[in-house]
Amino acid sequence: MILADKIIELRKKAGWSQEELAEKLGVSRQSVSKWEGAQSVPDMNRILQLSELFQVSTDYLLKDGLEADEPREDRGEVPQERFVSMEEANAFLAYKAQTTPRIALGVGLCILSPVALILLGAAQAAGRLRLSEGQALMLGLMILIALVGTAVWLFVSSSLQGSRFEYLEKEKLDTAYGVSGMVKERMSQEAPAHARGIALGVVLCVVAVIPLFGALFLFGENELMGAGGIGLLLLLVALGVYIILSTALPWDGYQVLLEQGDYAPHRKQADKNYGGAYWAVLTAGYLLISFLTARWDITWVIWPVGALVFGAVREILSHRG
Repeated sequence: MILADKIIELRKKAGWSQEELAEKLGVSRQSVSKWEGAQSVPDMNRILQLSELFQVSTDYLLKDGLEADEPREDRGEVPQERFVSMEEANAFLAYKAQTTPRIALGVGLCILSPVALILLGAAQAAGRLRLSEGQALMLGLMILIALVGTAVWLFVSSSLQGSRFEYLEKEKLDTAYGVSGMVKERMSQEAPAHARGIALGVVLCVVAVIPLFGALFLFGENELMGAGGIGLLLLLVALGVYIILSTALPWDGYQVLLEQGDYAPHRKQADKNYGGAYWAVLTAGYLLISFLTARWDITWVIWPVGALVFGAVREILSHRG
């Protein structure tokens, strides 16, 4: 039995399609099809992957005369590490570069979503609109829902586009030769811009309160000017967060491939257990508190505080036991 036939037999015995085998190996389905059609031969790295994945010896795969293989003592259903080729690493970084502006824009839209509601309400109360209180409220809510809906669409479409890369953030990785060097070189080149972006974004978030304080100082209890100050506050926060995410998300992509920082193996397991639930609860809490109190000028603080709490909880759980 030749190598092509052995790959077909082992794949079918495992119950996998060509697409599923290709995903586990980090190659295209066409590559698997060519191997099984004896049109090409896997390189040595792929042979080692196949050996580990199917739990057979490399001798069995490479020697046509061997028709059976004894079970290995370390037989298991899945390998301990997922192999990441240079092609897959570049595809992941390209995905990060493509979706980063969309995700950053989506977060910015969420922060800006209540601005129209706040301004319309204040203008109606000051008699500057020919709309009833109910009409101003409904118009503001329509704009808020439209902005949040657009943001959700950006988040969901980006997530679906990157579904093939989910394993990178959840499983231990075995990167191909040259991947780590490529990623470290990119990080070294972008480190100054990354630091400047984070610093600028943080400064904008800190100084965002100046328009609100200025409106209160200059115009006292003028409701319309106070609403304008809140609008500028949220605009500066949205801009700051956009800048931070624009540099932080690509940087996270580098850390994913290097398994550094938040994506170290012991932290991946902790995030897998509670990360998704935490952010879902935080989002629901933010919306509930904001609608009940109508204090959008204050409730945005939930996000930076929530991020700090998340980091602290993850650090504690990652070292527990």
